[in-house]
Amino acid sequence: MVEQNIIWATGRRKRSIARVRLMTGTGEIKVNKKPLDEYFNRPTLRLLVRQPFKSTNLMDKFNVVANVKGGGKSGQAGALRHGISRALASTGEETKTILRRRGFLTRDPREKERKKYGQKGARKRFQWTKR
Repeated sequence: MVEQNIIWATGRRKRSIARVRLMTGTGEIKVNKKPLDEYFNRPTLRLLVRQPFKSTNLMDKFNVVANVKGGGKSGQAGALRHGISRALASTGEETKTILRRRGFLTRDPREKERKKYGQKGARKRFQWTKR
């Protein structure tokens, strides 16, 4: 049996959390036991997930097995990109600097603002009438 080097990483975006396992392989990406193309049906989301591999020229060197939960598809794709980037950063210092320059290692801090009482939403107010 061949010893396989597995790198674990966690990525977050909005309300989504992605637990990523990175192992040497042929470039296959599985998300929640489904192929990437089946899980993310929008091409822009698939492109977003593959960005760390494209920028470091490691497209067919690693297999990814990810477990994603919470949020919507867009947030999950962002969390998956963040997790893959963190895992790739631990493979070498030069890949880490490339990913850092592209901004893939920075966690996007934007969250949904909560609804306030006496208002229609987070910012929107009820209509005010003078008379």
